[in-house]
This record gives sequence, C-alpha cells and structure tokens, in this order.
Amino acid sequence: MKEKRNLFLCIICLLLALLLTLAEERKEDQALASRIAPEILRFHVLANSNSTEDQALKLKVRTRLLNSIYEELGEGASLEDTKDYVISHRENLEEEASNYMKSLGYDYPAHMELTDAYFPAKTYGDMVFPQGNYQAVRVKIGKGKGRNWWCVLYPPLCFVDSSYAVVPDESKEILRESVGESDYQKLSREKVKINLRFKTVELFSKKQDSTAQTVK
Repeated sequence: MKEKRNLFLCIICLLLALLLTLAEERKEDQALASRIAPEILRFHVLANSNSTEDQALKLKVRTRLLNSIYEELGEGASLEDTKDYVISHRENLEEEASNYMKSLGYDYPAHMELTDAYFPAKTYGDMVFPQGNYQAVRVKIGKGKGRNWWCVLYPPLCFVDSSYAVVPDESKEILRESVGESDYQKLSREKVKINLRFKTVELFSKKQDSTAQTVK
C-alpha cells in the first residue's frame, strides 16, 4: 500500500512539474511574440469556403499575389517598404486577384487590408514563430469563410512550393538583424523543447519501472 501511495505521489509530482514547465514556456512564448511582433509582417489569405475548389483557388491567389509583391519590391526592401507598398497598391492588388480569379471562372471579389490579428504557433522551415498578435496583410476571397493560409511576408519567409521549405540564409540574416541575436536563437528552440519533453517521459518511465520493481 505504501509503495502504491509513493508511486501515486511521484506521478502527481511529475505531472505538476510538467504543467509548470508548459506554463513557463507559454509565458516565455508570449513575451517573445510581443518583442518580435513589431519587426514581423504576416500574410494571411482566407478562402471563400472549405470546398475543394475554393481551397485550391486560395492557394493559386496566394501564389499570384506573393509573386507580384516580391517582384515589385525587389531585394533589399525593408519592413516599412513592404507595408507602404501594400497600402499604396492595395486596390491594384485586389483588382489583380479578382481578374485572375475571373480568368479561372470564379466571380469572387478580393479584399486586402493591413490589420492586427492573432496567429497560432507556426513553423517556417527550421524557424518557429510563437503564437501571438502580429500585424498582417489579410486577403479575403469572396465571403472569406474557408480555412486560411498564412506565412511571414517580412522577413521574406513565404514559401509556396513546399510545406517543409528551408529558410534562405538571406532571410535568416534579415530576421537576425530585425529581432536581435537572442530572440533569433529562441525562434529555433523548438527542437530543444521536444528533446526535453521526450527526456521527461523517459525519466518518468524509468521511475515507473523502478517503483514497479520495488512493489514486487
């Protein structure tokens, strides 16, 4: 009976330790997001609906707009350059998206705006951005009721060809200069977290085995 009680207490302690660790990580993520958000511009596209056709159209419009924006901005554009371009060319970009959809047989309007929005944690290549509020270029297709797609427009981390793209060194350098070395390193910390969590499970398993042997 005593051994079972000790095992129960051990499990409770480990669970409490894990919860405290997760709470601390969440707090750190929130603080990191608030620090880097002023240096980040997201790109957010909302599909008309969740139908297969509308979701496919969302990705086509995404690619069209990203190519136009990056081609016009060219290399060396700053965060403010990117914002200014989107704001000053908003109507042209909306018209381009609408005309492109019409050429594909869809009569949906496109609405673009610069707004503040909440984003969950997101991985871009080997970089992980914490959940939080960020400024974003939001594109609503039609009713905008479908699943969305997002990326980081600045620094240029928007990948349209692969879900597991590698972040270019040039983009990493821009990000490093924008957020600082310390926060830049924290954006790559997810692998460390995963290893620590697996280690916690490993230690927990070993503890269970040891206690089970004692009970026998």
